Amino acid sequence: MVRRLQLWRTALGLVAWLGLMVTYNAVVSADDAKALADERLNQSWSSVLVLVCTFPVVVGAFAAAALPRLRRLYLRRALRSLGAVVAIMASMGTSALAFAPELAGFRDIIGLPGKIALGALCLWSVVFALYGIGLSLVHVFRTADIHDVVPPILAGVLVWEMALLDMITGAYPQVPAGARAAFVLGAPLTVTALSWWEMRRLRRHHGLTVRAALGR
Repeated sequence: MVRRLQLWRTALGLVAWLGLMVTYNAVVSADDAKALADERLNQSWSSVLVLVCTFPVVVGAFAAAALPRLRRLYLRRALRSLGAVVAIMASMGTSALAFAPELAGFRDIIGLPGKIALGALCLWSVVFALYGIGLSLVHVFRTADIHDVVPPILAGVLVWEMALLDMITGAYPQVPAGARAAFVLGAPLTVTALSWWEMRRLRRHHGLTVRAALGR
């Protein structure tokens, strides 16, 4: 039920963003639509980068607060989530091999067969990265493998960081102040509400709490 509501919230958030952009950006051409798609992809990638930076802080604090026997267990489990982080970063880095001007010499050395293989690898990596970005944001880098209470905590921290980043950078400058504030704050408020509800269901139906997870 929680996962279904999260998917609905994500879908409604995307519809709200699209409506906001169409209303205030006056999309009238294919170039405008492409610019919107690129902007959304950049926002999703920024979320992944912020999540990559937030992940070790939140997980590290969670493990540090746990009892020693649990701390070692959580740190071992965190390697699975770290593998997801490395996979996303590696897939995005593959594009540099195919397109970066600094690596033109490398592409000349491998010749035409190597370039064909590199192009196929790059195409696969782009598809993998796009799919992985979505999965990473939905499943918060598989942090449920560490403990079930970690994803809602990490998701809540991430959305407030993104909202703060939007306010600092002045995102959506073309949108009136009232609509911009409602849109920027809508994401963290709804995600926080869902995270709180998920924690509440974990406690009620499974007896899982942060305090119990830390062994306190």
